Amino acid sequence: MIVYIGADHRGFKLKEAIKSFLKNRGYQVWDVGNSKYDEQDDYPDIALALARKVSNDYENSKGILICGNGVGMSIVANKFRRIRAGLVMNSDQAFDSRNDDDTNVLVLSADYLTTDAVRKTLITWLETPFAREERFRRRIEKIQRIEEEFVKSFVDVEGKKKENE
Repeated sequence: MIVYIGADHRGFKLKEAIKSFLKNRGYQVWDVGNSKYDEQDDYPDIALALARKVSNDYENSKGILICGNGVGMSIVANKFRRIRAGLVMNSDQAFDSRNDDDTNVLVLSADYLTTDAVRKTLITWLETPFAREERFRRRIEKIQRIEEEFVKSFVDVEGKKKENE
């Protein structure tokens, strides 16, 4: 499994610590950016790069996004099909997000979490399997239908635009 990781300038320092921690535990980590601290970067660019990678290989990868409060990264990542990004603040929530919701992108807040708390949260999130209980599967299937409906409505709108041009 590949673990993609990305952060804007507010999460850059935490991202670098997480990368080392995960590599030392044997995880294959792929950094989608930023490769250097850049105060002018924008979190949507980083979230887009990571969500695209995980969405295209959702069965063999997971993602970790870090920004100041985590909200912006969550918003962007959840625009992609097959992405279930969760903003997580502790290991109990990390467990629930994997066990119940099968999240495949973990979003962390650099402004509100310590490196020690993040390590525990990461391990819990990466090592917790999806429970596959009927109620959890049913809910994820509903999410997938919503995604499909959105894609269909988007194509319909785009098709109508093209016909009118």
